[in-house]
Amino acid sequence: MTRPAPYERNRFNVFMPLQTRWADNDIYGHMNNVVHYALFDTAVNEWLIDQGLLDIENSSQIGLVVETGCHYFAELAFPDKIEAGIGIEHIGSSSVIYRVALFREGEDKAAAQGRFVHVYVDRKSRKPMPLPDNWTKAMRPLLLELT
Repeated sequence: MTRPAPYERNRFNVFMPLQTRWADNDIYGHMNNVVHYALFDTAVNEWLIDQGLLDIENSSQIGLVVETGCHYFAELAFPDKIEAGIGIEHIGSSSVIYRVALFREGEDKAAAQGRFVHVYVDRKSRKPMPLPDNWTKAMRPLLLELT
């Protein structure tokens, strides 16, 4: 398997600022790998909330994570400030493939980048639901060219 190159900041046009925490560091003195996934989740859901698409307590439609993956390029650690670049690889009828890259504040190359897939379902039945038109309209500007 060929290792991908780190994404560059200019690939993204949406960024969410994130702060590392003391508890994010592990015994090796860097942010533990599982924290990267939590930051992906935080960045995507914060963007959805900011766009008025997700109300975590009342939305009839919610996103369930069905796939994740991450490539690591440089260590991150507390007290680093992170900027999460958020892009979209694909918008399906009820799913979205997000691409999230974690940049140390002010750096141009991603320290880590990943794939984060949501399937949007009815909150009660957990059955997939088509994405509403206002969701796909809000998401289209985040579509990335992945070459």
